[in-house]
Amino acid sequence: MTICGLIKNSEEPVPLQSISVDVVVQGFVADVVSELRYKNEEKNPVEVTFVFPLDDDAAVYAFEGLIGGTRIEAQIREKKKAQQEYEDALSEGKQAFLLERETSTSDIFTCSLGNLPPSGEATLKLRYVQALAPEPDGAVRFVLPAVLNPRYVPRGSEGGTVTQSVPRAPKGKLPYTLSLCASLKSSHRINRVESKCTLEPLLYTMEDHTAAQVSLAEGHQFDRDVELLIYYEEVHKPSAIFEAGKPGVASGSLMGDPALLVTLYPSLRCAPKPGLNATGEFIFLLDRSGSMDSSTDYNIPDAPHRIQSAKETLILLLKSLPLGCFFNIYGFGSSYDSFYPQSVEYTQQTMSESLQRVKALGADLGGTEILEPLKAIYSQPYREGHARQLFVFTDGEVSNTDQVIAEVGRHSSSHRCFSFGIGEGASTALIKGIARAAGGSAEFIVGKERMQAKALQSLKKALQPAATKISVRWDLPSGLEAVLVGSGPQVIFEGQHSLIYAQIRGQHQSSGASEGSVVLQYNFQDQTFTETMKFPLQAQKSDRLPVHRLAARALLQDLEGTGEKDEEKQRLALQTSLSSGVVCSQTAYVGVNTELGQPIQGPLVQRNVPLVLACSSAPRLMHKKRCKRAVLQCAPRPVMSQSCMEDYSLACLGSRARVMPQSLPLSRAFGDIEGRAHVGTTQI
Repeated sequence: MTICGLIKNSEEPVPLQSISVDVVVQGFVADVVSELRYKNEEKNPVEVTFVFPLDDDAAVYAFEGLIGGTRIEAQIREKKKAQQEYEDALSEGKQAFLLERETSTSDIFTCSLGNLPPSGEATLKLRYVQALAPEPDGAVRFVLPAVLNPRYVPRGSEGGTVTQSVPRAPKGKLPYTLSLCASLKSSHRINRVESKCTLEPLLYTMEDHTAAQVSLAEGHQFDRDVELLIYYEEVHKPSAIFEAGKPGVASGSLMGDPALLVTLYPSLRCAPKPGLNATGEFIFLLDRSGSMDSSTDYNIPDAPHRIQSAKETLILLLKSLPLGCFFNIYGFGSSYDSFYPQSVEYTQQTMSESLQRVKALGADLGGTEILEPLKAIYSQPYREGHARQLFVFTDGEVSNTDQVIAEVGRHSSSHRCFSFGIGEGASTALIKGIARAAGGSAEFIVGKERMQAKALQSLKKALQPAATKISVRWDLPSGLEAVLVGSGPQVIFEGQHSLIYAQIRGQHQSSGASEGSVVLQYNFQDQTFTETMKFPLQAQKSDRLPVHRLAARALLQDLEGTGEKDEEKQRLALQTSLSSGVVCSQTAYVGVNTELGQPIQGPLVQRNVPLVLACSSAPRLMHKKRCKRAVLQCAPRPVMSQSCMEDYSLACLGSRARVMPQSLPLSRAFGDIEGRAHVGTTQI
């Protein structure tokens, strides 16, 4: 398990005094401010690095630092320009920090803070907004991620991943605590809030229970994901948020005009046609890499291993398939295999045989090479009259996320993909990305909580015929025009909410109508359905502009989320990111302390950080781009399964590190300025 935070390139992390998180949840939108306080107790200035995971749907829109009493507000720049500005500031002895997104995935961010002086204090403040979705039982789920698992680097890939250099900390050993306060607002009654973490009693701030506050109990350690399950009354009712534009920004732009977020719940209650049989081809792709031998929840001693949780979910689905369909089961790691050369008919015999084989499967296939089995599945001929449904079970620990999503997207017209993220720290970018690319849905399973409901809900969606010819139509007063932001709903399932973002252009005549409406139209089983939602046109003012940021994020996902590199889309994504402040793969935030009277004196200390290993970790090659050095991180090794060791040994090979055989002492590699590795043997 990786405990994320501000780390420096030496043996010990910069002491983290506290983490304070303020969350405002309005219906299905969470606006978050995280404030982290640190102090440098070294005798020299240091460069420190803050590594943290975020949900794939989160829109990071602001970052700032308070260093020695000086507030530094970062500015969003094109990534290369931001990196150069940061480097120039450090070379001049100035304090600076850089926030950037991991290149190949959208759910990991890194902030480098340079020239933190001796005894200097730093406060980092991150702001982001995120759309939330109901769980199968109706709960609206908000998660503050703490766990960031190492991402496997496929063989043949260049470079490494920032997760290789993040330190580890065992449960109970963190030197800091977390405080979190959530303010809840809804147009419907708030019934209750649940969490695995200890909470203070829910405090209602409105008599009708439409507003409340809840907070973590004192002394909470940030060694696990913080999950809040918010239960609203009538959660499946449509809703709308109409938000005023940013003051001072010209009208006609996304940030200057009002923005609208409409949440609809289409109802696909259509009786099946007479004689229509449940058909389909169901392909299950099971992650059997070494990392799947780890626990689903590091904080529960008897929590099932990831492979066991994935197998139990697969067995439940396998028992629930309709007779007459076809199916096959693939397993992947460094290599892949399948139960059958091609999909076979689902009968009592094939089900029983497959169940016994699934029970015998283990996490024994090494690394996490998901791309090749996907290509093998897509190369199989399609069965006429049997729509292909792909179910993927993985912990998502890969570094080539964009390539995997692009491969799934290329075949989106011929199948739907339903994904399951297994265990804490599963990559939301991968799990949500492949489901979004192929018109399916994503679920996350930690332990056994809600596993059955989530699995059966995904199967129910897969058995539904696809809705087609989806369109959005607006009815607004004279003088106003609605422009859809992003591509709008691409898939519709029974009971699943659909988010629609729009930019409202023009001038509203005060003497005219005071409300508008949106009509969602689609075809389902040769019938046309419409869903209508009316909304008031009194725009709400907000300093944080959550709806505008989410609209920008939705547009960026359309432009960048496929993993394909299109020059025009890249240009539009860069323009959208710079104008909205929402970080994308091409931009970064940079802040420089220009008010510092004297440059920071003394050498800037950069020390290599040993990787404190947990059960799913092993030595990794860390590539630090700025100083062009490569160091194989080593630390005392706990007991680890052979399959888990194989997984991460292959990960090192993927990073082009020289790894000694497992029977020999582990080695420490030191790279010179050109990155050439000199290998020497060190007993661990």
